[in-house]
Amino acid sequence: MLNPVKIEQLLSVEGHIEELSELLVGVVEDGASIGFLPPLLISEAKAYWENAVNPDVILFAAKIDNRIVGSIQLHLSSKQNGTHRAEIAKLMTNTNYRRMGIGRQLMKEAEERAKQEGRTLIVLDTREGDPSNLLYSSLGYREAGKIPYYAKSANDELHATVFYYKVLID
Repeated sequence: MLNPVKIEQLLSVEGHIEELSELLVGVVEDGASIGFLPPLLISEAKAYWENAVNPDVILFAAKIDNRIVGSIQLHLSSKQNGTHRAEIAKLMTNTNYRRMGIGRQLMKEAEERAKQEGRTLIVLDTREGDPSNLLYSSLGYREAGKIPYYAKSANDELHATVFYYKVLID
């Protein structure tokens, strides 16, 4: 039996960049559509993480036995007409820890933080057909629409992306 998953906010990637980079490389190698294509070099992943956290981005990590097994980003809109909304980005779970509810826990944590930040709308997008579509639907996200030919896969095939939203007003 595995120890419980702990979700924590990372205020900096310092001290975590190796684990975060390994996580990113692993999910990209497994086919995740999160803005990168395989093969993703560890140096490219590190360069990404070095610039990922800023005042508008809240990063959460899921840990088991103090080891990062997942992460999620909550991007807070800073546009004058968008201070009520946030975007979910780069939900990742280590391939060895999938189907254990980690993604769901990360999503719930991001939603709670969005509420604390006064956000009443969350948006996100994901590749059509990915397992994440089922997760988002099960959490009450509504499909807003699709854009065909939006994301390229490693074999140069173009895939549609699905946009989702969730209103956080009770």
